[in-house]
Amino acid sequence: MVKKLIFASDHAGFNLRSHLARYAESKGIEVLEVGASGPDPYDYPLAADVLVPRILTGEFELGVLVCGSGIGVSIRANRYPGIRAAECWNEQVARLARNHNHANVLCMGERLISAETGEGILDAFLDEQPAEEDRHRRRVSMLG
Repeated sequence: MVKKLIFASDHAGFNLRSHLARYAESKGIEVLEVGASGPDPYDYPLAADVLVPRILTGEFELGVLVCGSGIGVSIRANRYPGIRAAECWNEQVARLARNHNHANVLCMGERLISAETGEGILDAFLDEQPAEEDRHRRRVSMLG
């Protein structure tokens, strides 16, 4: 079970990020929130840029990025070698992202999913483990 999670968002993902961070805390997970501090404009690439280094250094095993659509933060985060950011819109996609793709950053879009759906996606992402089969390891190694 993940013990520490880092959450980041732009202004368009602030409400969902805050909700999910409180939800994770209610499950006993230590949480750090970075990025937007409210509804004032905050660029989504910056949200990814403050989260990613803390994953790459090993301070946090997994991260959660939220913007309006989930697309911008996932594009930016995936520019970093070692990051496998996956935009997830349901629980099945979240499980597959972790299991088959060894995703280490969950991305979501506040404008596209409800807080309740976000909770289920987060649970699925955290509960799933990366697959150990050679075919999955080989494919993940090709991602860089």
